[in-house]
Parts: sequence; C-alpha cells; structure tokens
Amino acid sequence: MSRIKESVVLAIAILGLGAFLYCAMMHTKDRDRVVSVKGLSEREVKADFVIWPIVYKEVGNDLSVIHDAVQTKNAALEKFLRENGVDESEITRSAPDIVDAQGELYSNEKRPFRYVATVVLTVASKNVDRVRGIMEKQGELLKQGVAFYGDDFRYRKVYSFNGLNAVKPEMIDEANKNARMAAQKFASDSESKLGKIKTATQGQFSIEDRDENTPHIKKVRVVTSVQYFLED
Repeated sequence: MSRIKESVVLAIAILGLGAFLYCAMMHTKDRDRVVSVKGLSEREVKADFVIWPIVYKEVGNDLSVIHDAVQTKNAALEKFLRENGVDESEITRSAPDIVDAQGELYSNEKRPFRYVATVVLTVASKNVDRVRGIMEKQGELLKQGVAFYGDDFRYRKVYSFNGLNAVKPEMIDEANKNARMAAQKFASDSESKLGKIKTATQGQFSIEDRDENTPHIKKVRVVTSVQYFLED
C-alpha cells in the first residue's frame, strides 16, 4: 500500500513539475516578444559663437613699405571693428605671412610684385548677430583701401553652437516619447499590449549646418533606440 501512495505522490510531483515547466516556458516565450523602435528629435538653433578671420593682402617690392601699409590698414580695420561694438578682447592679430616670388624656385611665372603679404585679424565672439551685422558693413573699408580676401578655404568663417546641455533634456524626452508612440502603434496593429522597456540606447547628438547658405543656423539631432516587451 505504501508503494502505491509513493507512486501517486511521485506522479503528482511529476505532473506538478511538468505544469511548472510549461508555465515557465510559456512565460519565457511571451517575454521574448519584443518590438524595436527608434525615436527622433530635431530642432533648429542659432549659433552662439562665431570665428571670423578677416583677411587681406598687401603686395609690393619693398618690405618696409609693405610693413607701413599693413600697420595703417590694421589700425583702420581695428578702429572699424571697435566702432561697431567689437571688444578688444575679441580681436586676435597674427603676423603677416609673406611670400617672396624670387624664392619660389619652381615658378616661371613673372609677377609684377616681388612680395605678397597675407594679413589675418580674427574676431572670435559670442555676439553672433552683431558680428554678422559688421560683415554686411565691411564694404565701408574699401574707401580706406582695405579689400578683403575671401577665396581661401583656410580662412573661412566658423559658426558653432555650445548650448547643447540646455536643450538635451527636452530633446531626449521628445525622442523617447516618439519611440513609445511608434511602439504603441505597432502593438495596437498586432493586437498586443505594450509592456515594459527591455533595453534603451541613446544615440549621439549631432550638430550641423542647416544648409550651406545659413551656417549660423544649426540643426541639432538625436535618435534613441528602445525595445519594448509585447503582451497579450
């Protein structure tokens, strides 16, 4: 009789274990049902810092004459900048880059002037709007003999945006909401319910010019990747 009881108990235990394993398997199967979505957040912002290299050239056959001309034009240029609101601390001066045509051994080109001096004054400012306004007035310096040189890629204007930390929280929140909306739509279409987040990854923020013609306007972008569990 005791053996029968032992067999019954063993059978019940086996059935219970089987039921437990079945439930665990079904639970695991359900937990494997996930949906992967991405959430995007974009916005346009104004650049908050500008670097403006002001470049002009001075040519001649006498270095002392070139030196005097550079000093005169630099003084006129700096006066023009200060009168238009540029602070002295925002102006950086570089020594002229002088090329001696006679020293170019591999050039057979005959040039009317022996020396060419490239002069660069750089304005670096947080007041982007003011500096852009000055750029529009630079034609006034032509009357004083200062002609800007803007064809060299080395001396291009650079606009940047340094206020990323201020917009990060809102953009991350927006990207996460957009990701959840996409996941909710998928769950609804598949007649499922959206469960908890399985994994989430925040992408790198990118900052680039909105377009080639307006480099002072930047486009900030971030994408988040999220996996949600799906439930019946």
